[in-house]
Amino acid sequence: MTRVLTYLQAIGEALAQQMGLDPTVVVFGEDNIGGTGCDGTLGHAWGPTQGLHERFPDRVFDTPITEAAFVGAAVGAAATGLRPVADLLFVDFAGVAFDQVLNQAAKLRYMAAGRAGAPLVLRAMWGAGLRRGAQHSQALYPVFAHIPGLKVVLPSSPADAKGLMAAAIQDPDPVVFFEHKMLYFSRGEVPEEPYVTPLGQAAVVRPGTDCTIVALGRMVQVAQEAAAELAGTGVECEIVDPRTISPLDTETIYASVRRTGHLVVVDEANPRCGAASDIAGLVAQHAFDALRGPVRTVTAPHAPTPFSPVLEDAYAPSAGQVVAAVRATVPYAEQERAS
Repeated sequence: MTRVLTYLQAIGEALAQQMGLDPTVVVFGEDNIGGTGCDGTLGHAWGPTQGLHERFPDRVFDTPITEAAFVGAAVGAAATGLRPVADLLFVDFAGVAFDQVLNQAAKLRYMAAGRAGAPLVLRAMWGAGLRRGAQHSQALYPVFAHIPGLKVVLPSSPADAKGLMAAAIQDPDPVVFFEHKMLYFSRGEVPEEPYVTPLGQAAVVRPGTDCTIVALGRMVQVAQEAAAELAGTGVECEIVDPRTISPLDTETIYASVRRTGHLVVVDEANPRCGAASDIAGLVAQHAFDALRGPVRTVTAPHAPTPFSPVLEDAYAPSAGQVVAAVRATVPYAEQERAS
């Protein structure tokens, strides 16, 4: 049975169900039980852990604002048989604990020759749009995707948020789970029963024939707006949501580009060494023969996120920018169809 849930509710349901199924799952970090939720109950300032402490009092707890300490504790707990879900709140704070992520969690299985691992989930809010300034609005997932040994997840819908969280908790490797703040109160149908959405499996969220749009995280919604506008002029875009960027489902992307002949990548992260340039480069290397026009990328500028509302609204990629990018690489789709 499916119901309509918010993105936040879907994450909370996944946590509760996986804790019920597996007694080794523990939840800790900042504001898991001490924050006042949106409806006045305890459990995280944003709400996804509401009620967990009451159900699992020995497995849900708050920590001080000491990212290095509790991420390090998560690595140690994972190495000894637990499956911790540690909450950083803003991903911008990950730098304080980066050694624990880069040199401990990501390397443990490799350095132990497979005899030990770090099956942990690091939850992190990201993205622009809520007027939080340059230190609380970054899209840092390309930084983590660059590190071998980590898996990086970017759910774009409530249904994917639940299924990918379940997969992340069950995974034998460390997973960084990126939750866009602007998606938290988005709504969608979510199955009630526990389920897993496999890591490394992209979704074609809209079929099309004229151009492939690969969109990451919140940019999936932006791409859908652009595709709807373009469809009104006869240009049909296929939207691919990678859902994870490490591992990255390149075969689904290549197959889509071979169907459409064109590619636009939409990514909120900064452009230098980002996910958009990575995906564009992979397609140019492995599916160049399928391209009938230049690859375009639509990203945030290479600058910190502005605090000014007007500037911040202009900072993140918009549907209008995606429409312009598609038109720049598919200027003749209607003429081809007419002929």
